[in-house]
Amino acid sequence: MISTGFPGNSTGSRTPARGDPGLARRVAGLVEAAGLPCDTDTGRGLDHGAWIPLMLMYPGAGVPVVQLSIQGHLDPVRHLALGEALAPLRQEGVLVMGSGGAVHPLGDPTLALGDGYPTDRRAIAFNDWLDRAVTAGDAESLVSYRTLAPSAVHAQPYPDHFMPLLTALGAAGPGAKGTRIHQSWWWGNLGMGAYEFR
Repeated sequence: MISTGFPGNSTGSRTPARGDPGLARRVAGLVEAAGLPCDTDTGRGLDHGAWIPLMLMYPGAGVPVVQLSIQGHLDPVRHLALGEALAPLRQEGVLVMGSGGAVHPLGDPTLALGDGYPTDRRAIAFNDWLDRAVTAGDAESLVSYRTLAPSAVHAQPYPDHFMPLLTALGAAGPGAKGTRIHQSWWWGNLGMGAYEFR
């Protein structure tokens, strides 16, 4: 997959990961069995939400990859249900990974992005709330983040970077809790939190 429109060394990057048509059919079947719509597209390559973490985790592209897009309606409850539908894959040796930004204020002009910007208190407040909810396994609060989390409208002005977190949580099974495995800030207000669910 070739990426365009991103700064620095991500422009023109290639990730030669192979697909897995059998796994793609299995995923589609699980999603449809849960009563959720699912279309397949065999021609689309990986987007940056998949190939960036994969090139860091598996630089030799030695694992097959099936990418599942976020749902167009952007409903948090249905994204959690999407993950719950995928839970059987864990017992089959499949890594279910959600990729987004813990704090992703692109589109909010009040949270500046760029080299040299300090991290805004609103971004930190949202990130701290998110960390508490994820590590407690508080799925109810996480699906209601728009109304419960401080500064959600600034930290996640568009929910596309939040929905994969809910799907990963759902795939981990009932009562799952997250353990933070990484936390950093980039360009001042981009929160790069990463969690493992068990």
